[in-house]
Parts: sequence; C-alpha cells; structure tokens
Amino acid sequence: MGQDERFEIRIIGHARTPWRRREDAPHQPSAARDAMGVLEILPELAPGLADLEGLGRVWVVALLDRSSGFALRVKPPRGGPKRGVFATRAPNRPSQIALSSVALEGVDVARGLVHVRGLDLLDGTPILDLKPYLPVVDAWPDAGHGWLEPYLEAGVEPKLRKPYRPERS
Repeated sequence: MGQDERFEIRIIGHARTPWRRREDAPHQPSAARDAMGVLEILPELAPGLADLEGLGRVWVVALLDRSSGFALRVKPPRGGPKRGVFATRAPNRPSQIALSSVALEGVDVARGLVHVRGLDLLDGTPILDLKPYLPVVDAWPDAGHGWLEPYLEAGVEPKLRKPYRPERS
C-alpha cells in the first residue's frame, strides 16, 4: 500500500449466541439451523438496518477474535487428508474473517437488533458487516464441490459439533 492509501475495518456490533466456548459452537450454520441469535448493532449505525426486514437471509461478516494462529493445511471435519486452508472453512485463518448465511427472523431498527436463526458464532463475536443474501445473485446451484464431491457422493457426514451443550456447573 502506498503512503496515501488508508484501510479501515470497523466493528459494527456484536453477536449474542448460546455459545461461549469454542468447543460448544457448531462448525457451520447448518449444524445449528434452529439456534437463535441476536446481532447487536451499535446505536449510531442502527439506522442502517432500515429495509433489512423482509429479506429471508443475510450474510454476516464477522471477526473470529478468539481464533489464533493458522495452518496452511488443515484436517477437515469429514476426514481424509489435510486440505489447503483456503479450500476449507476452518476458523483459524491468516485473516480471521468469518462469513455466515443466516435466516432473518426480525429487525428492531430503533434498538439496533437483528434476530437471526442458524448463527454459528461465539457469543460476543465482533460483527464487521451485514449484507443481504439475494438468491437471484448469491445462489450458484451448478457450482462444483471440489474435493468434497466424493465424500458427498458416498454420504459421508462431516463431524460437526453438536449445537448448544449447557456448561457444566
């Protein structure tokens, strides 16, 4: 980057979910389809939630603030050999950015709250952005599954962590 170029990422809010520990969080939103969560958006940014209501899904861009370090090759939850980190959805990444598609359940613009279903983030995870999921431009049904194809054809299920387990007292 040149001297005059600037780069800034702003935290716009935080996720509120049932998961406080990494070992309790699901690996993917599909492992927590019915888990409810709330995205608390900063008061000064809440007016930006206008017109979000009525969308079926939204993309949540988040900062994986409790991930540390990364490996360039990782073991995926379906098993098999290690894969390149960029060919997986592993949370420990060179840039700790997450992308989740969640079902939109409701929006309270005045309070800055976005109620969602299927959120796979830890409680308190910083939210960087929200974007509408638009099936007409975001769905690519003919996209290939790459290295996952033989696993899908064989019916191999990923070893996704179980949704919400209460903490032991």
